[in-house]
Amino acid sequence: MNSLINYCEQFMLAILRKGKIPRHIGFILDGNRRYARKIGATSTKFGHYEGLKQLEKVLDLCMQLGVEVVTAFAFSIDNFNRSKEEVDYLMQLFCEAFDGFCERSSLVHQYGIKIKIIGNLSLLPANVQQVAYKVMEETKHHKGRILNICCPYTSRDEMTTAIKETVQSVKEGRLSIEQIDDETIQSHLFTSDCPPLDILLRTSGEIRLSDFLLWQASDGCQIQFVNCYWPELTLWKLLPVLLEYQIYSDHQQQAKNNSKMPMFIK
Repeated sequence: MNSLINYCEQFMLAILRKGKIPRHIGFILDGNRRYARKIGATSTKFGHYEGLKQLEKVLDLCMQLGVEVVTAFAFSIDNFNRSKEEVDYLMQLFCEAFDGFCERSSLVHQYGIKIKIIGNLSLLPANVQQVAYKVMEETKHHKGRILNICCPYTSRDEMTTAIKETVQSVKEGRLSIEQIDDETIQSHLFTSDCPPLDILLRTSGEIRLSDFLLWQASDGCQIQFVNCYWPELTLWKLLPVLLEYQIYSDHQQQAKNNSKMPMFIK
């Protein structure tokens, strides 16, 4: 049965690769705790554990498709307000996950994935910071693809940081106030070395962006809300999103081509 499912997935991936592939997809990993309750787990910790495992599965699908950048919202700065037990468990999971990307992930080496932990890393416990910097250092030479893990992150903090860095450039005389525009701020965002965001997808059925990639999603980005919990996200749940992106891209290209056609006046 598993071999049949894998064959069907490979067949569908091959079909999708015939169309335009998004270069950059952002995921809001929502619904881990509700997933744990849904399946009757004794603790919501199980949901978080399954959620991190699912990230690698979805990353694998994206890499097979040819997606260049995956940006995952793993932990919001606001999540520090949760219970100490839950936060401590998540920090432990992040340590294990980050270390796993360095030591045990064949996916990272197969596709040459650069791992970036982005956000306000100073808020993380010292041991988590240490592992985060370790995985970034060990994969910084990778040139193939990028995995951005937003932890801990909010768009407000990202934009505040970008503005502070811009102000510092003015203070140091490297930039004048007159030179500041939206591209200046964008060049200081955590994703400044990434292609534009093509798709932003949130699981769990919640219809809100929760302070994630707000600047990046403001221009030409397809925003999708999928009615399943993050650990339940499969290729078949992604399929309508990817097909819609390809159809929309085809229409855009056709409109662009039509606008270039010469006008004939009788």
